[in-house]
Amino acid sequence: MTGYPEFIPQAGACLVSKNVMSGAGRVRWMVRVPSQVPADNGWRIFSSIDSQAYLADPSNLQVADFNAVCALEPALIGIYDFPVGSDLQIVDDGRGIQVVDTATGREIPAENFFVPPAMRDRG
Repeated sequence: MTGYPEFIPQAGACLVSKNVMSGAGRVRWMVRVPSQVPADNGWRIFSSIDSQAYLADPSNLQVADFNAVCALEPALIGIYDFPVGSDLQIVDDGRGIQVVDTATGREIPAENFFVPPAMRDRG
């Protein structure tokens, strides 16, 4: 994917399902693990159609610029600075998209989301 905006300066790379990058499936699951290399921000992004068998094959995952994945699913911008150990999902129940903590089922409040520096109110 080329020609996407830089929502978050120096956001790093993440590991993402090829189903997300191809558009075959929408972003559904987001898990943050410890970084494996300096460029890795630790996010692992999976699609709504990924199965355990699909994800067990490493060839079904790719490294991608986090901003490129945010261009496909802007809700990811808000989770950028969530800590290692975060296990989240995007839920679209027809009333809009919510980001939900997988363990508790609770919606993440809007005030917890990351706001990129260029979007912050300077007044």
